[in-house]
Amino acid sequence: MKRRIESDLVFIFLLLLCACSVCCSAFYLPGLAPVSFCKEGEGGDDCQTNIQLFVNRLDSVESVLPYEYDVFDFCKDDKEKRPSENLGQVLFGERIETSPYKFNFNEKVTCKEVCTKSYKKGNEDDAAKLDFLKRGMQLNYQHHWIVDNMPVTWCYDVEDGQKYCNPGFPIGCLVTTDGRAKDACVINADFNKKNTFYVFNHIDIKITYHSGANEGWRGARLVAATLEPKSIQHKDPITCEGGPPTELPGEFDSDVQIKYTYSVSFEENNDIKWASRWDYILVSMPHTNIQWFSIMNSLVIVLFLSGMVAMIMLRTLHKDIARYNQMDQADIIKVPAPPGKTSVPYEDAQEESGWKQVHGDVFRPPRKGMLLSVFLGQGTQIFIMTFITLFLACLGFLSPANRGALMTCSVVLWVLLGTPAGYVSARLYKTFGGEKWKTNVLLTALLCPGIVFADFFLMNLILWVEGSSAAIPFGTLVAILALWFGISVPLTFIGAYFGFKKPAIEQPVRTNQIPRQIPEQSFFTKPVPGIIMGGILPFGCIFIQLFFILNSIWSHQMYYMFGFLFLVFIILLITCSEATILLCYFHLCAEDYHWWWRSFLTSGFTAVYLLIYAVHYFFSKLQIIGAASTFLYFGYTMIMVLIFFLFTGTIGFFACFWFVNKIYSVVKVD
Repeated sequence: MKRRIESDLVFIFLLLLCACSVCCSAFYLPGLAPVSFCKEGEGGDDCQTNIQLFVNRLDSVESVLPYEYDVFDFCKDDKEKRPSENLGQVLFGERIETSPYKFNFNEKVTCKEVCTKSYKKGNEDDAAKLDFLKRGMQLNYQHHWIVDNMPVTWCYDVEDGQKYCNPGFPIGCLVTTDGRAKDACVINADFNKKNTFYVFNHIDIKITYHSGANEGWRGARLVAATLEPKSIQHKDPITCEGGPPTELPGEFDSDVQIKYTYSVSFEENNDIKWASRWDYILVSMPHTNIQWFSIMNSLVIVLFLSGMVAMIMLRTLHKDIARYNQMDQADIIKVPAPPGKTSVPYEDAQEESGWKQVHGDVFRPPRKGMLLSVFLGQGTQIFIMTFITLFLACLGFLSPANRGALMTCSVVLWVLLGTPAGYVSARLYKTFGGEKWKTNVLLTALLCPGIVFADFFLMNLILWVEGSSAAIPFGTLVAILALWFGISVPLTFIGAYFGFKKPAIEQPVRTNQIPRQIPEQSFFTKPVPGIIMGGILPFGCIFIQLFFILNSIWSHQMYYMFGFLFLVFIILLITCSEATILLCYFHLCAEDYHWWWRSFLTSGFTAVYLLIYAVHYFFSKLQIIGAASTFLYFGYTMIMVLIFFLFTGTIGFFACFWFVNKIYSVVKVD
């Protein structure tokens, strides 16, 4: 049996190496090479003079619906072609376009007009455009601009004298009828009229560069791009100094005209290296310094608890095995009997109880073995995908500078890892004694991905109806289906073919024909309480990182602590394994041999705590309003919960599977 298990592990490892080689050979890292800029007339072929400013989709912490830049009727550039986007950017709803803000390197621009937008009273189209712009200010929608693959940040002072650099800036602000002002309105004391919208129609851009004159290379490299939004009521001639702000009244009872302008300045700073130009953005993220200590504290606690669980398990189990083996060696010793009675063997005199009693039933095939094998196949696929993705992220390949790389890598890996999913599912299903191999293969390839795609498609319909930029184009949906049915499904069939060709996994003990009756269980050894308790410890080691991940998804903050995330991933792996093994041992000692599904659900129940935390996060941290945004939040959350359920459940099952095989192969059974 050991040789067969080792051959299975070698086979899966080879599949993993093949997937890694395909992924790494096809992996493209955009934007990593530095771009040099020079003044016009001073550069060569390797030095650019024009600096392109791109605009991305607009989003809000009060709404899940992002929108394209053009939807808000801003000035747009129709001359240049929009850049292409990778699969990850499309799935995340990024829509990068060229902008009308044009400037050259180291050439100062002062109060240059971009365009003028006029809205006529009584015109329904103009009223709709103006209402949508006001709606965006009311929900605090924010611009996201890009220069040299780097976000243009809005830096401002916060409490305790610290500076926070936001990778976006608001389109405007609103002072409500009761005098309450949005956060963006606090920056100017002139924003004080009730029921008035103030649009930011002027932008002061400052480009910071690192000169290569003293380092032996030509030109300069951009190391920072910051801006300051302003609201200015322009008059003829146009001036951008002082003046009242641009006001949009709550009621559209007169013509409105908005002039958009910008200024650009340059500053040399040779202290900032090009390789560290993202540091000022990432270091200033809110609560980062506070959470470093919390993460370390959580990891130390989880490591301590895991060590305690491992020590208890090893000591207790070692004593059990030694005691049972001694009893087996002493079974020929006769115990003196009372007068008038025959002598009895030693082991009959000492009544056995505990996990050895159920050796004839512990490997009895589980109910719904088909579904369990399908879940385990999909969980294996997700586990390998997560491991490789986090490993590449730790190496820096999937940093925020590589837009969309994280999602693209995950999707490509999932597609390529269909073979391990089919192999594991088929091998376990055959071990369970299943014979409907066609149904098993089809369910492995289609069940869980089908549920995720159906949920995703329903969310996409809502985004289409709402006109959001996050709506996936029809062509991309066709491409995803092509990847699924054209690559992932055939690879799953190939894996299942090899899995069914292999013999069933040989068990260390024989299974009795008649099932043993399970004795009455205490409250803590019943299935439901044990499963509920099993997910507490694994969830305890991830909830801090979960806060950062949810912030990056729903509060539009950049996530960059992949080293800590990979460490938490390893701790989660250890904790799920040990918690499941511990509870499995207790249940076997109580002579309850139904461990197959229980081992999967014990660690998989961590996903339920994830769902509860997501609900708590929605009501306590987010300010999302609107039925569509709420439905989208919980729809996407259910996808996360399902994936996490399969992931953690698979970890617990295989840990328990190894444990049960190990203890029953060591103990001598008659």
